[in-house]
Amino acid sequence: MPFNVANRIIGGNRTFVIAEIGQNHQGDIEMAKRLIAEAKAAGADCVKFQKSCLTEKFTQNALDRAYNGVNSWGKTYGEHKEYLEFTIEQYKSLQKYANELDVIFTASAMDIQSLKDLEELHVPVIKIGSGDANNIPLLVNASKLTIPLIISTGMQNDIMVNRIVQIMNDSRKTNYCLLHCVSAYPTDPNDVHLNMLHKYREYFPNITIGYSGHELGIAISTAAVAYGAKVIERHFTLDKQQKGTDHKLSLEPAELKELITRIRSIENSLPTVTDEQTILDFLSTVLTKDELSDVKLAMASLPKKQILDCERPCRMKLGKSLVYRSHLKCGTTISPNDICAKVNEPFGISAEHYDNYLGKMLNKNVVTDENLDESHFFHSDT
Repeated sequence: MPFNVANRIIGGNRTFVIAEIGQNHQGDIEMAKRLIAEAKAAGADCVKFQKSCLTEKFTQNALDRAYNGVNSWGKTYGEHKEYLEFTIEQYKSLQKYANELDVIFTASAMDIQSLKDLEELHVPVIKIGSGDANNIPLLVNASKLTIPLIISTGMQNDIMVNRIVQIMNDSRKTNYCLLHCVSAYPTDPNDVHLNMLHKYREYFPNITIGYSGHELGIAISTAAVAYGAKVIERHFTLDKQQKGTDHKLSLEPAELKELITRIRSIENSLPTVTDEQTILDFLSTVLTKDELSDVKLAMASLPKKQILDCERPCRMKLGKSLVYRSHLKCGTTISPNDICAKVNEPFGISAEHYDNYLGKMLNKNVVTDENLDESHFFHSDT
């Protein structure tokens, strides 16, 4: 079901291309502006950053852990993330610059406070990343906004994807799309499973479907358009050799431009038949032999959406756990204000189980940011 984002149609005949700048700006506002300009020059429709309120996204344990590797911008993970996080005033400056260039500006909302911040910035679309695609409170809050949403589904199974759709339906929200995504950096072609795009279109015929890719090169993202993706999102950098974990799988300006050129050349002549051989025959006119080999690997079929082995390291590092929002005493009955989903160290009960703990009674005192545990609750049979 097509919908408008800043006078651009998502879900129509023209593919919506997002340059995911993320935090590839190295914490430098001028580099961020250059990335916006280069993305616009390459033909991107949208530039996307990542917005976090660190104390809402991470527990103190996660922020305090030592982080002194080659990609670190601080001695702790908190210092590292703070270095890369722009202020609201800087976001306003970047938004103004993007508007002047006539490219859509937005960000991923990585916690409820950041969702509110982006709403107040009046961005025309908000991204919910894979790390929050099972964050029930965030999804519920986002579903109530009039602002369109783009939701990635990496690190999720078919049950959770259906849950996302149900949450949107409960709020009567229709101006959103789902992106097939695999949260492995980079993603091996064998793990891409482009057939998920067909399955999503079959399961959700009234929802716009797209693809967020983390693979190397541009062939598989080109093929995703042939598979029916109406949104393509790729990480974007000025230089793959820069410091940071995302740069190596990001596209440089010339690569992004070539990807968009290919997309524009094929999107109006896609075959109506969608069997794999027809798609391969069609793509053979725009891809090299080696690129077609990668696409064939990316066509490996999965019977249903599932969390892949290659995604588990990311899920353990950046997936959200259920934690207590404040100190609570024994005998407290859990309400929505008592628990939330954060990145914690160590990982605990996954965020999608949020509803299971509402109404349960604590059998002990607990502290702020502590992981929930089954042993913390009275059970009806005891």
